[in-house]
Amino acid sequence: MKASLVVRRCAIISVAVGAAVIIITAVLLATVEAGYGRSLLIRYFASRLGRPVQVNGTLQAHIFSLSPRVVAEGIVISNPPWMPAGRAVEAAKVTMTLAIPRFGHPSGIVALALERSTLHLLRDATGKANWQLKDPSNNPVHSDSAIVRSLSIPNAHVVVADALRHLQFVGTVSAQGLSGPKTGQPLQIAGTGQLNGKAVSFKMTGDPLDTASHKNPYHFTFTERSSGSRLEGRGFLPRPFDLGIVDTAFEATGPDLKDLYFLTGVRLLDTGSYHLSGKASRRGTHTEFGNLIATTGLSDVHGTVSIDSSGARPNLQVALNSQVLHLADLGVRAAGRTSEPESPLLLSNAALNPHVLRISEATIRFRAERMDVGRLPLHDVSVKAAINHGVLTIAPLSAQVLGGQVHARLVLDARKDIPAANVDLDFTGLELAQLPHKDPSAPPIEGLMQARIIVTGAGSSIHQVAATANGTVRAQLPHGSIRASIAEFTSGVDLRGLGLVLTHNKQQTQVRCAIADFKADAGTLITQNVVADTDPALITGEGRIHLDSEALELVIHGHPKSLRFFRLRAPLLVRGTLAHPSVNIQRSESVPLIVDPGKAKDADCTSLLTNVNSDSAPAQTLR
Repeated sequence: MKASLVVRRCAIISVAVGAAVIIITAVLLATVEAGYGRSLLIRYFASRLGRPVQVNGTLQAHIFSLSPRVVAEGIVISNPPWMPAGRAVEAAKVTMTLAIPRFGHPSGIVALALERSTLHLLRDATGKANWQLKDPSNNPVHSDSAIVRSLSIPNAHVVVADALRHLQFVGTVSAQGLSGPKTGQPLQIAGTGQLNGKAVSFKMTGDPLDTASHKNPYHFTFTERSSGSRLEGRGFLPRPFDLGIVDTAFEATGPDLKDLYFLTGVRLLDTGSYHLSGKASRRGTHTEFGNLIATTGLSDVHGTVSIDSSGARPNLQVALNSQVLHLADLGVRAAGRTSEPESPLLLSNAALNPHVLRISEATIRFRAERMDVGRLPLHDVSVKAAINHGVLTIAPLSAQVLGGQVHARLVLDARKDIPAANVDLDFTGLELAQLPHKDPSAPPIEGLMQARIIVTGAGSSIHQVAATANGTVRAQLPHGSIRASIAEFTSGVDLRGLGLVLTHNKQQTQVRCAIADFKADAGTLITQNVVADTDPALITGEGRIHLDSEALELVIHGHPKSLRFFRLRAPLLVRGTLAHPSVNIQRSESVPLIVDPGKAKDADCTSLLTNVNSDSAPAQTLR
């Protein structure tokens, strides 16, 4: 009896409580729908959105329906707590249709319409944004949230400041994806305005919202145009509608690759007309661009770039390859962005922006079967580089050039406004006969040259670093040959030299050894020891090369080793620039000789070559 009495009392209490809850809920809902629960309803939506909500106009709620609806005027939605104070959404009128929670179906907004709205979309460099429903630092995953089945946002004024993607947009955007008796209407989003300072238009088409499901990927296509460039592609959300997981395939074309910055926020190089294609995959803070294929002019590049933006500084992993890369296909001249005449400088003045090295970390690997630097081809180019807190280190860099090898290590410290550079270049086995010249069948000089350049300097370009260089530049030719007429004319003008020139004789004479040893001092190369020992003459040189202007101030003396008749002894002046040198006889110091006995002796090549390989090599004095 007691047990049955307890059961009856519990049942009565349960029924009473349930009835009370139903009555209270009905009263609250009726109060809200009648307009008396305004503040209660606003606080409810503010708590669900996780940010302040203001309604400055009327608020109507139609609760007693299978599809509850709320209509509000004068809506202002502020930024969430994880973003700076400010307004995220302003709308003259907002209409929302809600889903009633039931088993297997979450509650939420299933239809949304905004009229005369302004959206202020903000994302910082860490990835936190004011459009996120939850604090991203908590890494929320919503796999069962309600899906908006109907969307209408005509002609919204949109302002985007995206520090993570380096995008600034001001313009008008419309979004429409309506549901109704006739399902299957695709979602359409289109906009025009200014993106990163340039006029832009874009359009995205997605699967119909009324058939979207968390169980199936959501597909979309997109097209963007700006500054002559066109970017288009297709993709899908593997887990609708988690925008942190996206897969796309894209294709871009235009007159200059650098213009893609106005569409993507990614800073690239100036080029001529280009074609770029690839795939992009985003997984939270990690984005990978794979199957990249870029072509411009005669050049091609392909490979993979991945970006991890989880830390304070984005980390890039770059692996690129090229069959042919012409440096002439890169830069403002290739893009036709300059009307200035071609630079007379041989050393490139194209500057690297130091800021780029300060904002991210990177590991870079690049290989090219062939790279053309001016008229000089390099083969089997291999580069490994790293950017670490504003310091770019390229090591090792290797390539085949002129039948030989070049190995390099370069360090550019860009932590200051004027970067500091450290350069170490080592050339071995360079075949001088492969240097570009008029008659490839009869090169003026032959032999395998070794060279070493060790300098420090300051600047953002090769020319700037050279113009401030301090260090050493050394080259040696252990043996080889030179056109006999050239060797003769270093000693001045005589009958033998004239005969070789007048008959266009291209015979060669032996070079027993040659060295050129320069000291770099504040951008000026000063000769320490310049000697070339040929069969007919011992050749020495002195002077300077000013790397700022690239002006040459060299004097070449030839000392004959045998008897000469009717010789005009005069040194040769090498003037002009590195790109356009000129050679003339110094007439002011010319001395006419009827007979020159030619008493110059062979140089001590063993000692000469040994000394030039030593950092403390003394200058050799020749008389």
